[in-house]
Amino acid sequence: MSDKDHGLQVSVADGAGRPVKVRGLAAWLATVAPRAARGEMSLALVGDRQIRALNRRYRGVDRVTDVLAFAAAPDDGMRRPHPRRVLGDVVIATGAAARQARAAGHSLGAEYRVLALHGLLHLLGYDHHHDAGRMARLERRLRRRGGLACGLIERMDPT
Repeated sequence: MSDKDHGLQVSVADGAGRPVKVRGLAAWLATVAPRAARGEMSLALVGDRQIRALNRRYRGVDRVTDVLAFAAAPDDGMRRPHPRRVLGDVVIATGAAARQARAAGHSLGAEYRVLALHGLLHLLGYDHHHDAGRMARLERRLRRRGGLACGLIERMDPT
């Protein structure tokens, strides 16, 4: 199944917006994404310094984090030249991802998948801090479908 068949189109770039090829990441995310994930999203792989600056600016937290999600503004009903829905942007810290991959005992590619899926669910409006486990259940189901042993929420709170 291609990303166009599923309805999710994923572009992957570095912090400067240059396309980056991470083998199978975009296609994997489009395949495991829930049906509500229709439209376009961008995935940016940035250094720890850059994600720390974003975290400080947008969340007021002056530390490196592994993933940030920036949902697009709701559709205002205006007709656009490009009819596809824009979901938003997910930013992944490459240094944090590498450290977490080593700690989890899996590849960096697997960690990018864990973080991309988590970010996508945030773009769709899920919030594991306030949804009584709804996001965690969906993340668990989708990551199993995609062949991942453990998800981000489970690592944060294994109970």
